[in-house]
Amino acid sequence: MNRLQSVFDITVKMKNILDENISSNDREARIEQLNNLLLQREPLLEQLTPPFSEEEDQLGKKLVRLNQEVQYLMDQLFSTLKIEMKQMNRQKKSNKNYTNPYHNVQVMDGMYLDKKK
Repeated sequence: MNRLQSVFDITVKMKNILDENISSNDREARIEQLNNLLLQREPLLEQLTPPFSEEEDQLGKKLVRLNQEVQYLMDQLFSTLKIEMKQMNRQKKSNKNYTNPYHNVQVMDGMYLDKKK
């Protein structure tokens, strides 16, 4: 088995995880699986040094394309996560304003307003 095969296999597992429909309920588990696979793949990538055989070159080209797809899918997952986090923050702020609508209002209409609490 050549040096790139284990890296290729881990990358295929990552792509399979990302290709599945990831719901908000199981997203944390999927991200944890991806992190574990990334931690497994990192030392293997560091061990790769030239020269490469013809077979390893071909597998390396496939690996580069596959890695680009994985990167794109991970970027999509990250962007959806960022969007959901922004929505949650907006919702928290809206709920806070709903429960206490006059929290940030400072009216200066001639009466003394004590800012100390």
